[in-house]
Amino acid sequence: MKKPFSRTHKTLAVMLRGLWVTACLILCIAVILLMAKSYYRLPGNLATHSALLPPAKAGELARVVGHKIAQHPQLSGIVPLASGEDAFATRMLLTDAATVSIDVQYYIWRRDLTGYWLLERLLQAANRGVRVRLLLDDHGTTGLDAELAQLQAHPNVQVRLWNPFTLRQGKILSFGFDFSRLNRRMHNKSFTVDGHASVVGGRNIGDEYFNTGANPLFIDLDVLTMGEVVADIAQDFDRYWNSPSAYPLLQLVQQNGNNNAIAEQLKRLNSSQQAAQYRQILQRSELMSRLASGELEITWTDATLISDDPAKGQGPVDDQQQLSGRIAQAVGEIQQQFDGVSAYFVPGAAGVKTFTDLQARGVKVRMLTNSLEATDVLPVHAGYAKRRNSLLEGDVQLFELRRQAAPGSAKSKLTPFGSSGASLHAKTFAVDGQRIFVGSFNFDPRSATLNTEMGILIDSEAMAQGLHDAFDSGLRDIAWQVELHQGALQWHQPGAAALRAEPGTSVWRHIAICIISWLPVEWLL
Repeated sequence: MKKPFSRTHKTLAVMLRGLWVTACLILCIAVILLMAKSYYRLPGNLATHSALLPPAKAGELARVVGHKIAQHPQLSGIVPLASGEDAFATRMLLTDAATVSIDVQYYIWRRDLTGYWLLERLLQAANRGVRVRLLLDDHGTTGLDAELAQLQAHPNVQVRLWNPFTLRQGKILSFGFDFSRLNRRMHNKSFTVDGHASVVGGRNIGDEYFNTGANPLFIDLDVLTMGEVVADIAQDFDRYWNSPSAYPLLQLVQQNGNNNAIAEQLKRLNSSQQAAQYRQILQRSELMSRLASGELEITWTDATLISDDPAKGQGPVDDQQQLSGRIAQAVGEIQQQFDGVSAYFVPGAAGVKTFTDLQARGVKVRMLTNSLEATDVLPVHAGYAKRRNSLLEGDVQLFELRRQAAPGSAKSKLTPFGSSGASLHAKTFAVDGQRIFVGSFNFDPRSATLNTEMGILIDSEAMAQGLHDAFDSGLRDIAWQVELHQGALQWHQPGAAALRAEPGTSVWRHIAICIISWLPVEWLL
């Protein structure tokens, strides 16, 4: 009579069967992914080269801006756009004023009221004979294939997608078989009209960026630019437009023959209460009328465009080619003060060393980012929280935006970086009361090594000092200052007792942050 297997032998057999099943599953998944990669392989880029058009010689922009440029040769005109309403109205009115060309480059374009209004205006500009080139990161175009195809069908419109997804439905599945390429996104943001004016900054196209809609609002900053720097922005757009990563829309999206996709969506959206209210708000924006009348305050100064090489969309580039290195070179040696605003602040070990070294040699370093309760990306906060103590131990001052402003603080008092119930999205910093950077660059590994980014370094004592002043006084109503007391974190605000528990935390959030901080994912954040 055979002896039964011992319990150990049975356990071992179960484990071996489990390992065999797991190995088979992994093999099957690998085969499926390889088949998918082959079947959904990105085709060769069939784009033809096109170049920017000369600046318009006629039209409102040529008249108004051209006159001002003539008065300030070799300088750039800068107008901050802190208000979401002004930022959107400026884009709309620039589009209406276009006579020759509109070149548009964005990371995200939403299927919402502001997104469709701008699409409609671009189509109207094309109907007037304006050449429109629209370059969008394909990660941010979900659900817009029909509308973009309608635009592309117009003889005056060209649409290209950056690092496109071959799967048009369920795009996220493409990461399973083409992760290394699809993980490299174009985060640049520019809106250039007639070669005379451009809007550059942190805002994408969507309701939450322009202070309307039901979703949480983003606090952001753009600048309207004129003069010398606009030519650089236009040429930079051409570099990206003619990059191997920029694919013609129709290589990925079928022309479906629906020439009413935009109008159908607008019919629904224009009847909403949101549209009626926001239309009234936009009508009160006087920025462009003040520009035309000469009443708009414009800072005429030196401004430098700093932009990544579009080759970054194809793979790793040398450190000297990365935007972070170019920013450091353009800024030069920081003498006294560095105040930064970064919605997604993940400094990593290298960033901690950079900031603490600055502080150690006498430079005051202060950073504002989202608090846990205000952030819209929990893994990013985990990456920041992992380095928070080290920054504070190095005497870097940290401020975290509150989800709700302090009671009794008026919106007009909150500076460009505060609003009730909002999340920070701005990316800017000021140096030594002399220069300020405004753009798309976050202080995180993704901006440094994976995404392409751009921004403008502006020589302006008034703008730089304005950001310094916001840290000196304006943040007290909208942000906590985080400090270390006997090794423990505390969140301070004037006139209130210090908080010893992180605002917005919960058991599950705390567990999630701990787990994420342990994982080797910081390079992705």
